Amino acid sequence: MERADVIGIYVGNGIVIHFTRGPGQEIGTGTVLDRFVFGSSPSDPSKPPCPICGDLSKSDGVISSCLECFLYGGELYLFQYGVSPAMFLAKARGGTCTLAPSDPPGAVLHRAEYLLQNGFGTYNIFKNNCEDLAIYCKTGLIVFKRVSIGRSGQATTCVAAVSAFVSSPLRLLTAGFSVTAVGCGIYCMGRILSDIGVRGDVKRTPVEKLVTETQKKD
Repeated sequence: MERADVIGIYVGNGIVIHFTRGPGQEIGTGTVLDRFVFGSSPSDPSKPPCPICGDLSKSDGVISSCLECFLYGGELYLFQYGVSPAMFLAKARGGTCTLAPSDPPGAVLHRAEYLLQNGFGTYNIFKNNCEDLAIYCKTGLIVFKRVSIGRSGQATTCVAAVSAFVSSPLRLLTAGFSVTAVGCGIYCMGRILSDIGVRGDVKRTPVEKLVTETQKKD
């Protein structure tokens, strides 16, 4: 499940497990991009603490919060797994679906609860963000290359968009193709090839092993 800028795992009884960067780890552009692309601030410190969650304004890492705190005034959306390539490309914005199928609920909940207790490493907006946590919990897939963009559809969409307009082949443009058509084609191909469901630099990893390896790196 997700809101427009944060993705988490609903575990029942109105509780969501999600990954937050916490205060002091913002993108820092000073624009709406800070909230729209990778925002995950859990609560507003100027408001009274939530009677269920308490004060989450200084929390970071993997946390659990009530659905109201998770939404933070935003709208609720369902992140889709195992979609077809056609449906995947129909979603113009990244971070809304993946080609990778979801594992059974029991496996998903085990991963989410284990990571809540043991962490998911250091938050990184491009390699290890809230969408990365949710996708791992749902699929068990992890990127194993050190020099690589993360699992996040939000991050890979940004990279694909930049690549589309920087690397549009000149020969196609001079052959009569418009900048928009060429750029759109490269953008779509980039999104497909970078999705967790088709890329080659991923492996299925038990959550216990993932935590152990992450703690060694940190």
